[in-house]
Amino acid sequence: MTKKITMARKFKRKKRGPVVAKKVMYNGITFASGLEKYMYIALCKAKIKAKYEGETYTVFEGFEFDNDSFEKQSNGKGEFVNRGCKKILPVRYTPDFIADDFIIECKGRANESFPIRWKMFKKYVKDNLPNVTLYKPQNQKDCDKVVELIINKRKNNER
Repeated sequence: MTKKITMARKFKRKKRGPVVAKKVMYNGITFASGLEKYMYIALCKAKIKAKYEGETYTVFEGFEFDNDSFEKQSNGKGEFVNRGCKKILPVRYTPDFIADDFIIECKGRANESFPIRWKMFKKYVKDNLPNVTLYKPQNQKDCDKVVELIINKRKNNER
């Protein structure tokens, strides 16, 4: 009797990029994620009006960079060449839902640039929108809590 020896293959997983949310269509609006759709439905049920991606804020102004800067492309590939002496684009931020008294950013799993952009946006809000409350729900339970918090805050402000 001969034994058949088999070797298990080791599969090397291909590195994947950041999490990409599925775009979802609802009520004629294309949402960037299912969580945004859930938030929209929750706001509608509570009769809370908000614009979806209604405004884009510039959180860092662009500028002309006149110096030399020797570097590869931002992804680390390409030649090590002078990439200076050019216009640096502004950093812009578009929150998911906007109303007069609140801004909601639904964020399931953030990409690597989100934390710094979020900090810059918080600074912008502090300096320019002092009466706005920020909410950042990360799941459906958080979305329900956001609606509850908005309703309670509005009730307290009416008194």
